[in-house]
Amino acid sequence: MQTMKIWTGRDIPRIGVGCWAIGGDVLAGQTHTGYGHVDDAHSLAGLRLADEMGARLFDTAAYYGGGHSERLLGQTFGSRDDVVFVTKFGTAVDPETRRAGDTDLSPAGIRASVERSRQNLRRDRLDLLLFHVNGHPPEQSVEVFDTLEALRSEGRIGAYGWSNDSLAGVRAFADRDGFVAIENDFNVFTPATDLMRYAEDKHLVAISRLPLAMGMLTGKYNAGRHVGTGDIRAEPLDWMTFFKNGVANPDYVKRLDSIRDLLTSGGRTMAQGALGWILARSPAALPVPGFKTPAQIRDNLGALEKGPLPAPVMHEIDVLLREPA
Repeated sequence: MQTMKIWTGRDIPRIGVGCWAIGGDVLAGQTHTGYGHVDDAHSLAGLRLADEMGARLFDTAAYYGGGHSERLLGQTFGSRDDVVFVTKFGTAVDPETRRAGDTDLSPAGIRASVERSRQNLRRDRLDLLLFHVNGHPPEQSVEVFDTLEALRSEGRIGAYGWSNDSLAGVRAFADRDGFVAIENDFNVFTPATDLMRYAEDKHLVAISRLPLAMGMLTGKYNAGRHVGTGDIRAEPLDWMTFFKNGVANPDYVKRLDSIRDLLTSGGRTMAQGALGWILARSPAALPVPGFKTPAQIRDNLGALEKGPLPAPVMHEIDVLLREPA
């Protein structure tokens, strides 16, 4: 099984579990920011199966379902010191109405979010806390990271980092003692070359979000299948590249079709091949594919045994996806 050493010095399996979808929907204005209908019974069964299959890192956020995702994890693993929780703070969400509020980055706002997350996750100390505002200007983030360092010194968090695709932002704070991880978009269509190289050089854990390109890399949306109502992938968001109007972007479908046989080499499913690409591409990467059913957990974590894609396969994928000069 593929493992990696994290900031605590422990070795854990190199694929974690993303828990955005199981939080359920949150409305930001009139925009749905969840993945449609979710069943708590399926979510809890999936978490238990992930445990049985060896997963030890679970990625969540205060935003996901207004804390509902955190509460499911706390209910399942709260007393387990062998399970690593990664959670995030930034935009407030009313847990009753599931409506997003303002982004509160004041020391008091961060501390309040940390206290709610500690209660939801049933932990005295949060293992890893990430700043959940992508692209926030570094010059406006100093107080944020000063607050995180204070929380670490007080024992309320074990370590911290930033969910951010900006190399300049990460570089501004990566040398702080408590800064141990980033979370960034990283998949076969988003190689994030410079940021991943920096994470490797700084020995940061790079938690890979969107490792399956919001589900597109599973291959199940290639026949024009619509994601359904109340799903973020159907929303007209500027950053929504993999889906358009609720169906897979045909430009990406064409690219995926060109590498389908390579991703499924060695008896892999599409998802396992996409995760195998990440494992082969960077030793800093720790992908956290999401799920809504136990079947998705079984498929995703099955990539641990299949391992990284072989070098010749990686080379062929690189050639096929290389942008024309």
